[in-house]
Amino acid sequence: MHDELKLIKALADGNRLRVVAALSRYQELCACQITELLQVSGATTSRHLAILQDAGLASSRKDGRWVYFSLSRPKGSASLFQWLNQSLSSSETWHSDTETLKLIMAMTPEDLCRRQRGEVCCPA
Repeated sequence: MHDELKLIKALADGNRLRVVAALSRYQELCACQITELLQVSGATTSRHLAILQDAGLASSRKDGRWVYFSLSRPKGSASLFQWLNQSLSSSETWHSDTETLKLIMAMTPEDLCRRQRGEVCCPA
């Protein structure tokens, strides 16, 4: 029962739910793309992603300086994700996030990094 509680607690936060929804739409997202979507600090995004990983809802891989996250679907969670997708399809926030994600995905991680941290991060 401990794992189920972690999963439910992870989904009980609006921003983490938004991340799960975004990851369900895209195969993987860079941490900087998730930060841009949520409009929170990198540290806050990192904390949300750690909670999702701990609950078994996200996995990560490092590619150079970038960390990419993808959705993990714990065993037995298919009906939960089906319900989430149905519920979120009528959400105004999700529709707004979908449009924002289109703009974010049109940018490279380097461009996002410069936007978030300035030229020091990724000199042109």
